Amino acid sequence: MDILSLTATQLGSKIKAGEVSVTEATEAALAQIKKLEGTLNCYVTVDEEGALRRAKEVQKLIDEGTLSGPLAGVPVAIKDNLCTEGMKTTCSSKILYNFHPTYTAEAVKKLEEAGAVILGKTNMDEFAMGSTTETSAFGVTRNPWNTEHVPGGSSGGSCAAVAAEECFYALGSDTGGSIRQPSSFCGVTGIKPTYGTVSRYGLIAYGSSLDQIGPVAKDVTDCAAVLEVISSHDKKDSTSVERQDTDFTSSLVDDVRGMRIGLPRDYLGEGLDPEVKAEVLKAAETLKEKGAIVEEFDLSLVEYAIPAYYVIASAEASSNLSRFDGVKYGYRTQEYEGLHNMYKKSRSEGFGAEVKRRIMLGSFVLSSGYYDAYYLKALRTKALIKQAFDRAFEKYDVILGPAAPTTAPKLGKSLSDPLKMYLGDIYTISVNLAGLPGMTVPCGTDSHGLPIGLQLIGDCFKEKNIIRAGYSYEQARGAWKAPQLTETAKKGAI
Repeated sequence: MDILSLTATQLGSKIKAGEVSVTEATEAALAQIKKLEGTLNCYVTVDEEGALRRAKEVQKLIDEGTLSGPLAGVPVAIKDNLCTEGMKTTCSSKILYNFHPTYTAEAVKKLEEAGAVILGKTNMDEFAMGSTTETSAFGVTRNPWNTEHVPGGSSGGSCAAVAAEECFYALGSDTGGSIRQPSSFCGVTGIKPTYGTVSRYGLIAYGSSLDQIGPVAKDVTDCAAVLEVISSHDKKDSTSVERQDTDFTSSLVDDVRGMRIGLPRDYLGEGLDPEVKAEVLKAAETLKEKGAIVEEFDLSLVEYAIPAYYVIASAEASSNLSRFDGVKYGYRTQEYEGLHNMYKKSRSEGFGAEVKRRIMLGSFVLSSGYYDAYYLKALRTKALIKQAFDRAFEKYDVILGPAAPTTAPKLGKSLSDPLKMYLGDIYTISVNLAGLPGMTVPCGTDSHGLPIGLQLIGDCFKEKNIIRAGYSYEQARGAWKAPQLTETAKKGAI
């Protein structure tokens, strides 16, 4: 039996049945990390000693009957912007290169209570600012399907680690598509839940009104099981919502008869790669054959989503990142004259180019004389986008479209043109602006063998609709293959 090929819930069942021990599963994942990390660079930190120690503790609790959930004993990777007590949490940045938090993020704590074994922290775009995992201070992550291509971002490390079977599932964060877009590029499944469903306590903030934590896994079943565990009302997070309907695994039903699915014409026009379009329409046809009512409609305001998003996200980022000043923790410049010079030099040396770009943009749109012209206008646009979705969901249960306009670009291609990188988020950012749930499910590959992702969007607190639609599509599509890494890549050399 190949342990690594199992999904998280399949492994959980085998551990519960005594067919696989927690230590065996952890050792298998750690061996895969050792084999591939020289090439892929999915992790910033691997806690081998801690993971093996935790595996023994969890096994004992399972044997005693204390832990009996579907994910007990299953090894997981955590995105490096989620605090883990005592384990380095860097946001893949130089400015937090040595930060060891004194507390654990609520979502991670929920996984630990369910018996998760944390393998380590995954690479990401610095402070989650980027769409390719190339802005990391710890080097780029490579796509397991083709190591010359990016894995997407900012949760590229989490998605690549799941695709390469370096973990059984992972946590990511999604501010403008940072779970769904890399899931599409890496051929894995990822869910961004409704804003407020998962506590943001312990998530190092980028855009506080947009950030949401979610799972990345091999299939819809795993994502639903993980989301069920991490969803909670948390008094430590003022935006956390109290919900009674978080039994997401109950919607794993292969039945979409009568489900109304809308296909926005705005998502199928200019800029969309013909191969991506063909696979998305094929997936829509599959759901139609299973009894869903699929029709095209005009969503409107799509062209305003990117400018509104980057104004709001950058404004919030400039505010959130002001706390990193070299005083209490993180990087401090070696030579300086006075306090203000220390602030200036520490931040100049500690932040990367993309983070500086967004801080400057955010400071500009919040400055006197420009606040009304840009920031307030962006907030009004955000409200209009939410209204457009509200009108769409009066008619449809689920909105279906692509997760990204293309498959994964080659390394270095996007960074040379930041505007092109920003435009790559066109299908995902509206979901964050409106606080909606969204999910990416692999639906095919292009002529180069790179994965294509189908995005399913639901109304607020209607994750069950997208889970049901995704699960039904998955059943019709059949088993999804793992990427075939070349022998050269496996040896850690390109």
